[in-house]
Amino acid sequence: MVRRPLPRILSKDSAQIARTQLARSRELARTAADSATDVLHPLITVTRGLRLLAAAGRRRWADTPKDKRGPLLFFVASVFLIVALMPYGPLLALITVMAAAAWHGRDRTPPAPEGPDASQTERLQALYEALVPYFAGADDPAPLYAHGGEWEKAYAAHEFDDAGRIGHLVIRYPAYFPDGDPQARARIEQLLTVKAGRSREYHFAWDEEGNQLTVTALAPLPADIPAQRFVTAPGETVLGFTDPSEVQRTLPLSYGEERIDVPPVVWRTGIRSTEPHLLAMGHPGSGTSTLLRSIALQTLQYGDVLIVDGGGTGEYACLTGREGVLAVECALPGALASLEWAAQETERRLIAINLARQAGDPPPEDTRRPLWILLDRPSVFAHLATADGRKDPQTLLQVPLRHGRAANVTVVVAEQFDSAEALSDAVRQHTRARVVLGTAEPQQVEAVLGMAPHTTPMAQVPPGRGYARLGSGPVHRLQVPRTPDPYDDATSDADRQAVLELLPPRATAVGAADLSKPADLSKPTEKKAPVAAEAMAAES
Repeated sequence: MVRRPLPRILSKDSAQIARTQLARSRELARTAADSATDVLHPLITVTRGLRLLAAAGRRRWADTPKDKRGPLLFFVASVFLIVALMPYGPLLALITVMAAAAWHGRDRTPPAPEGPDASQTERLQALYEALVPYFAGADDPAPLYAHGGEWEKAYAAHEFDDAGRIGHLVIRYPAYFPDGDPQARARIEQLLTVKAGRSREYHFAWDEEGNQLTVTALAPLPADIPAQRFVTAPGETVLGFTDPSEVQRTLPLSYGEERIDVPPVVWRTGIRSTEPHLLAMGHPGSGTSTLLRSIALQTLQYGDVLIVDGGGTGEYACLTGREGVLAVECALPGALASLEWAAQETERRLIAINLARQAGDPPPEDTRRPLWILLDRPSVFAHLATADGRKDPQTLLQVPLRHGRAANVTVVVAEQFDSAEALSDAVRQHTRARVVLGTAEPQQVEAVLGMAPHTTPMAQVPPGRGYARLGSGPVHRLQVPRTPDPYDDATSDADRQAVLELLPPRATAVGAADLSKPADLSKPTEKKAPVAAEAMAAES
């Protein structure tokens, strides 16, 4: 009996070979299409000309008055009869018609200019002169950059947008330029941003081996994508959207009345995640609360959420009393009780999972459901705790931060730059996923992300716009989906309806009957849903 070979598992090398073969097949198909177009170009031109001549004849016949159509038809028939009776008449008529069709069917598109015009040349020359002090060397016998030099040698490629501004530029620089020095790079990037236009964002790609710098003007990220259900797997959270060249995945989204594919920044959490916790930083009004609301609406589909709001402005009142929302705390006593319960719940999950593994059983069902702890501005509680002589609530986060990945517990902290020094060491060390929103200095962005972005920040950015970095990965531009507070009077009707549709239903009547009693968080297995009176009044 002959054994049939087992199917080979698609490895990384075989997948790379398959992609290479697919790319070659596409290239061959493109080459064949271009060759066919070149061969059939005369036929295409003649066919286009015959169509234009026929259309002109129909228009002439439609414009002719009815009383003159008879003589015109008689004249055309006479011409055809004379041509048919002449020696070589049909052949000459056919050649004449083909020549006229070829003339009328020719490509009349004006040729693209071979080089930049006068204004573009002036822009390139001005940029070249601005780079001379940085790239010129006093001991260089053949300097590439010199005052009054030729900019054509310094630029390998250049493109302009419809407004006449630089859209793409490849700059050559001498080998002795210290391209490995971050400060030297920053000076060049700042200069190029000023000369090319401050109203746009630019991406800088340094090629140290080839001594080339590629500058690309980036299109603005869509800032009006509303909150909606994203096509993601359990454990995946969409932080926002980024450039198509940065990620290899797109999500189908509803954009008005259309369906578009947008590249997302997906944050993966859970037992196998290398970045189980997140820290978001920004200035007031930058959109950190919007990010936390977006995360809460996504995680409530498959997990439980505990919210601690240090701002106390009611940003999360819409989540109060919803299914899956354990508590929304805005006061220091409630925050301490909630975080103490979260620490005990994390320990309980760890013990239950460990006992199940020792017995060879799967983890208990109550440990599989993810638990999310969302803290907005914990520094406010730190100041209040110091004034009241209580412990900082951030000290209760050490257990969830250190052991949260094994216990399926995720912590998300949002803080402002002016209170960044109030963050505890545990929050700084264990939040490997970082987000910076709003207008921030390059030093602040680098201090939070641990790496400077390859794009220049804009002076004015919409709310929810910033940068994201997951662990040791690259820095991505980020635009958080529009998730405003539906109870805010400034929220539009469309945005309010989009958020309300994502909210889970209210808790059961049994839970609502106990609203007058204080929430008892000493029982880790019992879900509580305290209610803020202001939120209930606003919804009613």
